[in-house]
Amino acid sequence: MNRKLLLSLTALAVLAAACGGTTAPAAKGTIVVGGFGFPESSILAQVYGQALAHDGYTVTYKLNLGQREVVAPAIKSGQIDLYPGYAATDLEYYNNKAGEATGDVAATTAKLNSYLQPLGLVALSPSAAVDQNAFAVTKATQAKYNNITKLSDLAPIAGQLTMGAGPECLTRPYCIPGLEKTYGIKFKAFKALDTDGPLTRAAFANGTIQVGLVFSSDGDLNALGLVVLQDDKHLEAADNVVPIIRTAVATDNVKKILNNVDKNLTTADLVAMNAQVSIDHKDPDVVAKAYLQAHNYFV
Repeated sequence: MNRKLLLSLTALAVLAAACGGTTAPAAKGTIVVGGFGFPESSILAQVYGQALAHDGYTVTYKLNLGQREVVAPAIKSGQIDLYPGYAATDLEYYNNKAGEATGDVAATTAKLNSYLQPLGLVALSPSAAVDQNAFAVTKATQAKYNNITKLSDLAPIAGQLTMGAGPECLTRPYCIPGLEKTYGIKFKAFKALDTDGPLTRAAFANGTIQVGLVFSSDGDLNALGLVVLQDDKHLEAADNVVPIIRTAVATDNVKKILNNVDKNLTTADLVAMNAQVSIDHKDPDVVAKAYLQAHNYFV
């Protein structure tokens, strides 16, 4: 065989072998994402999990595990590696209800981490998205009183308004007593109903209450024409959504991905995604994927 031809064929063979032997990047590892027993938790778990999967991690899910009394032992034992937590509620769980949570999300998360660290866990950067007790008015009430937007706006007009909530609101520090102490709000009347339930919604609809206790990320707020008033003096403890993860899994890259998601996640996003599941009956994984695509996480 001609020597030049042999060398050319050899070079081509080496090149072909090199091209054919190129392997995909090594898998980055497996992360098990857990969640509580309600739809919002499944949505958030899918948002975090799908963002990680898109970056090359193998993600499996253990959703609808139940309450924190089930989820917390699962992450401490390594059955799950990550779950979407809520800063204030998780703090009060891990500190055995010591009453250390405040309306300051940075301080609350820092305090939470002081309890998580000895357990081999860490809470990452909290998002702006909040699922906590909130006080809402109808859009009609908002317009009637000069487009009120925050709880401070209620103080001058509260004497004309009826507040509705579960009966425990009369004694809970984050409800009627807190509104009076923090904001100087004193309502004309209080109507004992339920806690963010059908009785409260019916009372809004028939006009027997003008202010009601809801949860800030309820999926039906927009459909019901309800507006959550901003807690501008931070009466409520900061229940911002925050990933809680095992430190053994929390590499710099994992933290970067999750913190990037949290950087853009808002309460309005939660309301919209919850509505798609609770009202439109979409699956949490479908809703999470659409959210990530819409916010350019999958480019």
